[in-house]
Amino acid sequence: MNDLVRQHTALSETDLEWLHLLVSEWQLLSDLSFADLVLWVPTLDGTRYVSVAQMRPNTGPTSYQDDMVGHLVPRGRRPLLDAALDEGRIVREGDPEWREEVPVRVESIPVRREGRVLGVIARNTNLLTVRTPSRLELTYLQSASDLAQMIAAGSFPYPGQQVDMDASPRVGDGLIRLDADGVVTYASPNALSAYHRLGLAADLVGQHLGNTTAELAPSRGPVDEALVKLASGWAPRETEVEGSSGVIQLRAIPLKPKGTRIGSLVLCRDVTELRRRERELITKDATIREIHHRVKNNLQTVAALLRLQSRRMDSPQGREALNEAVRRVGSIAIVHETLSQNLDERVEFDEIADRVIAMVSEISPGKVDCRRTGRFGILDAEVATPLSMVLTEILQNALEHAFTQGERGTVEVSAIRSGTGRADGRLLITVLDDGSGLPEGFDPQRAGNLGLQIVRTLVEGELGGTFDMVRAEPRGTKVVLDIPSSPQK
Repeated sequence: MNDLVRQHTALSETDLEWLHLLVSEWQLLSDLSFADLVLWVPTLDGTRYVSVAQMRPNTGPTSYQDDMVGHLVPRGRRPLLDAALDEGRIVREGDPEWREEVPVRVESIPVRREGRVLGVIARNTNLLTVRTPSRLELTYLQSASDLAQMIAAGSFPYPGQQVDMDASPRVGDGLIRLDADGVVTYASPNALSAYHRLGLAADLVGQHLGNTTAELAPSRGPVDEALVKLASGWAPRETEVEGSSGVIQLRAIPLKPKGTRIGSLVLCRDVTELRRRERELITKDATIREIHHRVKNNLQTVAALLRLQSRRMDSPQGREALNEAVRRVGSIAIVHETLSQNLDERVEFDEIADRVIAMVSEISPGKVDCRRTGRFGILDAEVATPLSMVLTEILQNALEHAFTQGERGTVEVSAIRSGTGRADGRLLITVLDDGSGLPEGFDPQRAGNLGLQIVRTLVEGELGGTFDMVRAEPRGTKVVLDIPSSPQK
């Protein structure tokens, strides 16, 4: 709509915002009217109309099989559009149009803002299935007529009240019509069922909706005056009401077709099951995060115990082995700490990689600069946990064996992510140092070093990737990991 309005019309940005507000609300008018809506705006030169938006009803058959957005119509071809635009009134004259053997009643509603008519809504009703209307349909049509008059007068939609139509109640969810005093004159079957779920034992018709709703909502204090006012339809608002056995969502729309409030529409929807499932998910998420938090605490306790044990060791080899175990446990704890702060089982691995690099750098015998380039991105926990251990082992191996005491050097961890989605994504990880390099005849696939055995097992077994370690030029060692970025089934 933005492109069409800016390309073909003289409307300002504030006018365009008003049209957006209207379009966010007009599903309500379409459903109440059982009709298609097409928004026509005059072009810059005033010789044509351009259709900038279209809405089909959820309550009846469509009148348009094709998409009308973007169509241009010369002025004069559709007299009802001309009359509504020029005279600023709703135009209903004329016989039904026939479209593909379907009779269609066409009406034109001017769209007014601050005294100016910005465009015209063509309301097209498919008459093929017209029958004697029920009380529900008569209420729908009367409410649609009131809203159409408010649009023509510039008093609907309500400024600052743009709603999310996916989350708000719709006409079919439940509709209640109130008089000017807030008393129910009509309640659809779905609306009545919603209030029965809330705890109402009687009929709604004849009752003051605000007082009834406040009585059904449990409260330890005085009557909730704000809820009474909202449910009485005095202002355009949304709220949720929770009773002893259910939750309903309410949306109030005051009706002022001639400038004076004559009543209100209240849309309601039973969201009891939806809120129950949301609470279950919140509880599940909280439980999962608490589990990760406790695992992290337990791992840190294990690391602390190993650290205490290493201080009592007389053997340097035993002390170093325990310190290596501390770092391995610590790398796993970092992942669980990150997971305990998330709502899902996925983590931003760049933060984890930086913390692993900082942790392992503490063992450097020389003045070695460790840094990261590239991005790992977001990874599933099933990938992040073994990868953090692999990265710990590779860095630990590089810092222990590539540099002598006091020697300067660098270790660079680079990550390149490829693939368009989680299914085909891959991670190419390179750890490059400028140390002494590999000894002659060294075979990383056969080396008996415990750290390399852990790397091989995790990369090839758990991650489903490949691992290689080669001499770097002009000196140093390069470790290359190629792994899928999502768990392998």
